[in-house]
Amino acid sequence: MPTDAAARPESMPLPPTPDYDAWPVDVDIVRLDATPYLLHVVWADGRESRYHSVWLRENATDDSTVNPATRERILDLSRLGAWPTLEAARLEANGAVTLDFAPDGRRLAFHPGWLRAHDYSHLEALPAVLPQRVHWLGSERDAPATLDATGWMAQADDPQREDPLLTRALEAVLRDGLVRLRNLPVEPGSLEAIARRIGPPRPTNFGQLFDVRAKPDPDSNAYTSIALPPHVDLPTREYQPGVQMLHCLENDTVGGEAVMMDGFAVAEALRARHPEHFETLTRVRWCYANTARTSDHVWFAPMIGLDADGELDEVRIADFLRGPLQAPFDDVEPAYAALMALQRLLAEPEFALRFGYVPGDLVIFDNRRLLHARDAFDAGTGGSRWLQGCYLERDELRSRLRMLERAERMQRLG
Repeated sequence: MPTDAAARPESMPLPPTPDYDAWPVDVDIVRLDATPYLLHVVWADGRESRYHSVWLRENATDDSTVNPATRERILDLSRLGAWPTLEAARLEANGAVTLDFAPDGRRLAFHPGWLRAHDYSHLEALPAVLPQRVHWLGSERDAPATLDATGWMAQADDPQREDPLLTRALEAVLRDGLVRLRNLPVEPGSLEAIARRIGPPRPTNFGQLFDVRAKPDPDSNAYTSIALPPHVDLPTREYQPGVQMLHCLENDTVGGEAVMMDGFAVAEALRARHPEHFETLTRVRWCYANTARTSDHVWFAPMIGLDADGELDEVRIADFLRGPLQAPFDDVEPAYAALMALQRLLAEPEFALRFGYVPGDLVIFDNRRLLHARDAFDAGTGGSRWLQGCYLERDELRSRLRMLERAERMQRLG
């Protein structure tokens, strides 16, 4: 069933898509060929794409497939009575693709820009939806990626509109794991409004916002003036917070420099130098425990977490939050040998990025990738060091960036 292109009248609207996004038509379709089980699409730039009939039927936009009010799927493929197949394919004058399906006899239209953006027969050619990670060494950088946020909080916050500063900030966190914003308000509690421009903060046993300052009777080493070793926060949780924000309200103390390390760069160095230790730390489950007076959080997990493709997904490194190792007998000595190899890497100065906090500074970082630490500071000379912090999830950051990119596309398409 071949179909060739026709001239596209710009006045004819394209069909809707099964989402709320805007999909530009950067490349036209010039030819369609359909068999009962496959649609073959030829594009003006020479790309040839293939789509299965079952995939197309499930991703249609009519009211038998999605709820038009919510754009959520309501189709149950198993209720069609037979495998969905294509009976006819037509390329419309406006560039849309119209398909006739059996067994339900529906004629359904597809947006060409949406089809191109979801061309799973060319996954390797599709643009990255989100920024790709870049591993880094502290010795190669003078400071975190830094943005001037003067006046930003005075601007209206509208999730449907563009926000170039927030876009750049979120891209930096996804790429480098870290960004610093400067010249933000320093009123206590203002961090919550800043955080909500990304997404809802995640409450923990430390509260929705927590104060990082030396205090009597502390329930965390963070609430002292001592140095803190490189660590992630809350590895004691089944799902440790994905993003942390630290907002400087006051700082006129001596010492207390912030230290940041790319935990993934450290893990890759371990993999390159000591592959056997790397493998051990991806396999042995360590005990992480925060047994405070009013809570008792314990979780068991590998120190280096990999995703289904074997790529780095998270690190759980926090010596002061490790409980007694409870591993198979024969794994104990290899586990400690691997731990000490990792600890030696963490002490190498090339991994550490050091910088000071100025009131109005905010750092946002991936808490499942970046290790943060602190040099000791002098709390007895009348100075004050006060940071407020909160946690969010990686999901909120990714969602907000997608929304910002959607707003930019809609603005571009008018």
